[in-house]
Amino acid sequence: MRADGATHALALRTRLLAAIIAPLLGIAVALGLAGATLIADVVRRTNDRVLGGALGAIAETVQVERGEVTLDLPAAAFGMLENAERDNVYYRVSVGPRLLTGYADLPPPRASDLAIDVPRFRFARYRDQNIRIAEVRRALPRIDVPVIVQVAETLGNRVALRNRLLVALVLGEVALVGMAMLLIRPALAWSLRPLARLRGAVAARDTRATPDLSAIEAGPLPTELRPLADAFSNLLARLDTATTGVRRFTSDASHQMRTPLAALKVQVALARRGDPNALKEIADTADRLERLVTQLLALARADEGGSAPPLEPVSLREVAVAVINRRIGQAIAAGVEIHLDATQDVEIAGYRTLLFEMISNLVDNAIRYNHAGGMVTIAVTTDPQGPNVIVADDGPGVPDADLDRLGDRFVRLAAGAGPDGSGLGLAIVRSAAQRLGATVTIINTHPGLRCTLHFAP
Repeated sequence: MRADGATHALALRTRLLAAIIAPLLGIAVALGLAGATLIADVVRRTNDRVLGGALGAIAETVQVERGEVTLDLPAAAFGMLENAERDNVYYRVSVGPRLLTGYADLPPPRASDLAIDVPRFRFARYRDQNIRIAEVRRALPRIDVPVIVQVAETLGNRVALRNRLLVALVLGEVALVGMAMLLIRPALAWSLRPLARLRGAVAARDTRATPDLSAIEAGPLPTELRPLADAFSNLLARLDTATTGVRRFTSDASHQMRTPLAALKVQVALARRGDPNALKEIADTADRLERLVTQLLALARADEGGSAPPLEPVSLREVAVAVINRRIGQAIAAGVEIHLDATQDVEIAGYRTLLFEMISNLVDNAIRYNHAGGMVTIAVTTDPQGPNVIVADDGPGVPDADLDRLGDRFVRLAAGAGPDGSGLGLAIVRSAAQRLGATVTIINTHPGLRCTLHFAP
């Protein structure tokens, strides 16, 4: 563990080298074992062929003359067994239990174990040495007992030949693995070059005074690295959006709060001079400032990103009733009547707080920009396309050319400008609707406006 609590991880190059070399070494070991087995078999078969040739040459000279078994040992039979290691050669020829010639103590076989004229090979221990014996059983005419011919040699030549071949095999595998390691390193460097470019593109941004949150440009990337670059670029884009939102919020808030604060300072100065109307103006300005701060916070909540909580079932009729209870005092003071048209209860998956803010701001605008004796209607409906909440008024409305500007932040149209508006109400509605996957439609009804919130089914 490092001091900062992070676990130490191997470098990617080291991990790749280990992932390549480890199987390569495993394959080399497996090939070495298979090669050693094959070498031992080839050496045994080759030397057995020579030993069998000597056995055959001797066995062919065994004959019957005048009822007796005779033997003429050929020098060539022993000559073919000569080698650089000077192995000892032993032989034995027996007629039944009687030794005809050779080494009497050479381990004899059981005659019943040998087939006639079929050589057999076996290992044995003789005079404290390991030997290889070739033996055959002959059936001679007029001889009732079996004739056994044996030729044996020590294993020096076999062991030396096997060891030479094994050393050559090991050296070949070591050279192969060594060359592979030398070639793998530059191959890995070439393979990791796109990752180095990506790392350089990210590291280059640390040296800039102003954060660069644009998409990563690291040139052509392999398929495996493209999702990483795209994910990082998406993260930068979201961070840029969040940073831009914070900057815009800070700028808008400071700009909009500057005017009521300046007016508040003027009214405070007038109150100090004894102006009787100053306290009322201070109270009105404080109310406007409180409303502005409340709407800025509501807009920030509507704009907030990150991990959203799970949706919950929300009754649109219940939210509409709660909004009316909140706005009824404002409506009475403005001389505006509020009517609820919600004969059926409709539930959607959403966030009750956001839905309340959306409908409350629409009703607030409908009351604020209406006239005394006017009517505000809240309707909850549903159709094949999904549920709807409609807020309609019979006020002056806005020019058709200005409908597209409704919802822009801090934009207040002259036709509906009130003394204490902030231009944030519809901006809050649009931002919250986007977060809930809803759409906002505003049309002129002459007189008045109709705002429709449409939710997906």
